[in-house]
Amino acid sequence: MARNIGSRYTAHQILGRGSAGTVWLGEGPEGPVAIKLLREDLASDQELVGRFVQERTALLGLDHPNVVSVRDLVVDGNDLALVMDLVRGTDLRTRLDRERRLAPEAAVAIIADVADGLAAAHKAGVVHRDVKPENILLDMEGPLGPGGAHPALLTDFGVAKLIDTPGRTKATRIIGTPDYLAPEIVEGLPPRAAVDIYALATVLYELLAGFTPFGGGHPGAVLRRHVTETVVPLPGIPEELWQLIVQCLAKAPASRLRASELGTRLRDVLPLLKGIPPLDVDEPDADPVAEPEEDPYPTSAGEQAPRRAAVPLVPGASTDSNRDTHTSMRVPGPDELSGGPLGTARAPRPAGARRPGSARHKADAVRKRRITLTVAAVVVAGALGAGGYLAASGDAGTPPQDSRPSARP
Repeated sequence: MARNIGSRYTAHQILGRGSAGTVWLGEGPEGPVAIKLLREDLASDQELVGRFVQERTALLGLDHPNVVSVRDLVVDGNDLALVMDLVRGTDLRTRLDRERRLAPEAAVAIIADVADGLAAAHKAGVVHRDVKPENILLDMEGPLGPGGAHPALLTDFGVAKLIDTPGRTKATRIIGTPDYLAPEIVEGLPPRAAVDIYALATVLYELLAGFTPFGGGHPGAVLRRHVTETVVPLPGIPEELWQLIVQCLAKAPASRLRASELGTRLRDVLPLLKGIPPLDVDEPDADPVAEPEEDPYPTSAGEQAPRRAAVPLVPGASTDSNRDTHTSMRVPGPDELSGGPLGTARAPRPAGARRPGSARHKADAVRKRRITLTVAAVVVAGALGAGGYLAASGDAGTPPQDSRPSARP
């Protein structure tokens, strides 16, 4: 059923749902558009509406072939909407779900496109803050690039910043997606352009490997790995590409490349990737039958956060229909992040071994402790029994004769 969005747009059909709102196929004065209609409770937040209006100029000024342009921002009664260019295609998450991993040439071509889009945004002073496959669209009507890759465009600029208002989130909370959060965000520092580079390098790793470098398990564990672990190498790709990934996943923001540099360097390595098939690697921390873990960073007192792929961007929101990985979590303290020395790589585990901190690893530890305690109890009981026997065999108040130390050598 069609509905009017402001006085200029009509929404006809739902294209997708997310924790922050719903995307509609719409019509405007200049033709088809995509309309992101934010949730009604967000529209009723006057502080967020004020932020929405303040961001209008910056968002409308982003114009680049690899950015989904925002044409208009609508504030009308209970409607709060971003009107964007309509991209005929799919998002990168959908392609990953279908293929699991991409050939290196196609993966690098897609990420180079997104890096170019980020370069334009950063030059305009706009930080995306939520770069991930769900926010990268593939234009199926555009010309094919290296490796048969469709042109890639980054969307949802400004949404994370709009949601992250002082009245809605506290200084001790994190807005973002756990698998792609830069270490400085986990440690509570303000987001700069370097957080987008870290997230984009994470996406590139995921396109090549089929999994993110620090993902797996509860979001709290993922956040800790971003700060304490180094990335596991990927076999089968040129050293030049691997060094780019490592540099952009550096813990120190100043060590990462700028978006414009990353786009250029990625295109420089494209000729080295021709003909390389998708990598054949196993996820080092795969544990499909793991039991649920206790949340080390609960979202609120007495409440356990949902597991990965089921945590909403906006507190109280329903989960996304596909892969909802947004989260709002408290910032862990330094002592909670000291899960191991910096620079400790997370190597693939031997067969049958458990990842430290996983539910099954904890269960094994509990069993070992129980066995140790049982053995200790038996020893203590034996000692007490022997002591009782010796005490009973001697005079009251004096040590039994056999228990006195001998003065003889």
